[in-house]
Amino acid sequence: MGKSILLEHGSGGKLSRNLIKEMFIKYFGNPVLNNQTDSALLNTDSNLISFTTDSYVVDPLFFPGGNIGKLAVCGTLNDLAVSGAIPKYISVSFILEEGISFEDLELIVSSIADEAKKADVLVVTGDTKVVNRGKCDKIFINTSGIGILDKKYKHISTGENIKAGDKIIINGTIGDHGMAVMAARDFAGFKTDIRTDCACLNMLITDVLDAKCNVKFMRDATRGGIATILCELTENLNIGIEVDESQVPVKEAVRGMCELLGFDPFYVANEGKIIMIASADDAERVVEVMKQNEFGIDCSVIGEVTVNHKGKAILRTGIGGTRIIEMLSGEQLPRIC
Repeated sequence: MGKSILLEHGSGGKLSRNLIKEMFIKYFGNPVLNNQTDSALLNTDSNLISFTTDSYVVDPLFFPGGNIGKLAVCGTLNDLAVSGAIPKYISVSFILEEGISFEDLELIVSSIADEAKKADVLVVTGDTKVVNRGKCDKIFINTSGIGILDKKYKHISTGENIKAGDKIIINGTIGDHGMAVMAARDFAGFKTDIRTDCACLNMLITDVLDAKCNVKFMRDATRGGIATILCELTENLNIGIEVDESQVPVKEAVRGMCELLGFDPFYVANEGKIIMIASADDAERVVEVMKQNEFGIDCSVIGEVTVNHKGKAILRTGIGGTRIIEMLSGEQLPRIC
């Protein structure tokens, strides 16, 4: 039987030091982290810093195409990237349940290291706590991320420059992550080949911004799906939005599973999808740039901002009708991230 986490691994003593050295320094080691100081000292070349924090409690820990570690890095870095920032640093803190295997922990830690490396980001600090059996569901992860923001992109987070005629773009299919996690839970014995879309999108976003495209807004479509983003935009900015259902890409397997389980793909979580709003003149260029990246091959212009029905998002359905896209009233899929 393989090694497991003991309460003593969280005591601050020898076992704690061994865990840090043999697990976390092994995978995350870099000149900043290797100092093992109480606070990381970071160099930046801008007076605008983008900062975010998040926690991950997904169940199960492993699902097709990813795990809680990959999810933690991608989710945190995407929150930075959609603000227009270049992600630089991330912290990773673990709450471990006594008894979790070293094998599972190492798979998760190595996934974090792999994703951070792909995204050109350093894990620079963190923390580990161990709790008694039954006091935590195997592992919870808390992250914080820091990115450098060029002043010219300061408007992107708020969408303050959005106007009628701007186009709404998504970089690929929706609902993949939520349905992959549901399948991993063996919900109703449903068997499928759906995989999470979990991915770090900072390189894709950088490609679009470097192409001088006039991007007005970005947001990653995680919990609540794309519907939540569209509803929040119309409400916060008092604008109208129209979306063409036929232009929103959905994999047939995802659509089928949603229909079987009674879910609407518009409200299902994604972990590798962004809603981007760009000027009408630049929308075609945005799509062209996105399609050159592996995470943008299935991108599509799905709608536009309109002067009509301010404060509402309207869906033009595949059968020729229209309906209001409403805010989700409750939690559709708990512990999805």
